[in-house]
Amino acid sequence: MAFYQLTRLAHLRQPLAALLSGQAALAFLPAMTLVACWLGGELALITASAALPLLYLAGQRFGDRLALPRDAVSGMLQRSTFEELTEQVFQRAKAQGRLSATFFISLEEFDKITERYGHGAADLIARQSGERLISVLRDDDNIGKMGEARFAICMAPVRQLDLELCIQLAGRLQAVLEEPISVDGVTVYLTASVGFCLNTRAPGGDGAAWLAAAATALRTAQRRGPSSIRAFSDQMRRDTESRTELREDVVQALDGGQIQPWFQPQISTDTGQITGFEALARWNHPVRGMIPPSDFLPAIEEAGLLERLAEVMMYHSFAALKAWDSSGTEVPQVGVNFAGSELANPRLIDKISWELDRFELTPDRLAVEVLETVVASAPDDVITRNINALGKLGCRIDLDDFGTGQASIASICRFSVSRIKIDRSFVMKADRDPDQQRMIGAILTMAERLGVETLAEGVETVGEHVLLAQLGCDHVQGFGIARPMPFEQTLDWIARHNAKLQDVPRIMDGRAT
Repeated sequence: MAFYQLTRLAHLRQPLAALLSGQAALAFLPAMTLVACWLGGELALITASAALPLLYLAGQRFGDRLALPRDAVSGMLQRSTFEELTEQVFQRAKAQGRLSATFFISLEEFDKITERYGHGAADLIARQSGERLISVLRDDDNIGKMGEARFAICMAPVRQLDLELCIQLAGRLQAVLEEPISVDGVTVYLTASVGFCLNTRAPGGDGAAWLAAAATALRTAQRRGPSSIRAFSDQMRRDTESRTELREDVVQALDGGQIQPWFQPQISTDTGQITGFEALARWNHPVRGMIPPSDFLPAIEEAGLLERLAEVMMYHSFAALKAWDSSGTEVPQVGVNFAGSELANPRLIDKISWELDRFELTPDRLAVEVLETVVASAPDDVITRNINALGKLGCRIDLDDFGTGQASIASICRFSVSRIKIDRSFVMKADRDPDQQRMIGAILTMAERLGVETLAEGVETVGEHVLLAQLGCDHVQGFGIARPMPFEQTLDWIARHNAKLQDVPRIMDGRAT
């Protein structure tokens, strides 16, 4: 009750302060002193002359005595206070038939700024960012600090407000935040994403749902890339509900065997022999059927279960290797993808060594697939030590999606990379595009000089396969060879593939055999 009384007084603060201390009050001071003299004589005139300045000063400080709780660093409203005010604005706008909007704003990669410049500099940047946002807003708009680098804005209700005006305001908010900030003589550049929701599009009947909708729009903007702006829509709500359901199901899916590896073969361009398989996660949901990796992998990441996924993939991949060995089928290795969060686990080497011993497999049967972006950005820390330790253990290190990141030649050497996997964007239509051919040729020449093997991903046509073989690429993988398949289908595919190789004439010492 005390809080609501305080907020009601806060809403009256501005008009009262304006009445007592604004220009209008100054204009009426002579008239008020004359009235006092006429009514009470000289004594009343002296009293009014002394009291009116004091009343004027009291009006200036009236608002400060009713100030709501604010963040110590930025001076903005604290989260709980902002949420309470947002609820009141929502209900007031609904009752008055007026329009408003909430905005959620995030400074991107703020953790890296903190690591690079320190917490003191980060606090300074947060404070200046808040001041810049306030400079764009009206006096009666509310702004709150929602996290270390997150802000929320609730506009005071107005008669006219549409999507275009909200986009324009979001652009102004984004522009002021992305202006350079000087920290100890160093210029820091920021990027910011913005999500917003009009009160007429709020999915629920209260301020909490309204604010949550703006936060959902922000997350969608962040997935689209840096400096994005998105407005909340019903499709976002449906997507959010779907992702929430997937997050709830993913733990059971990992433990219950619903998520398992499907295997895509890799073959030699020289002999045609199978040189390995890549294990790719697939989810066969009992109700929804097959769920695309683009849908469930983000859910696994949001649930913080990437390491658990790697454990599941590694277990089933090693089991597949043992099954192939038992059937007399030669599969030299299996590639398993490891994300940055998994490679940052200090116990990763012990975990992999234990699993290899458990299945009685040598380390060279495992190809650790690492994204080029991870190698390019990895400092000399746990990730670096783990990758190098895996190489010393005897595991193969495959640099995945090569050409899409910024891995240098020094990085390839530093991490003892065994093979680079040329991204499919270079392979697509390479048999018809001279520019693609020159790019692939340059990569292959570099790899040859470094003594690193090469594999081309996304090979879909015979023409691409033939060209890559002619250019000297060592291995190929893609739909043109075979689509990913469950383990149960691999034995039949291997048998058919090997049978085709037997039918191909071989040239030995100038004689066909």
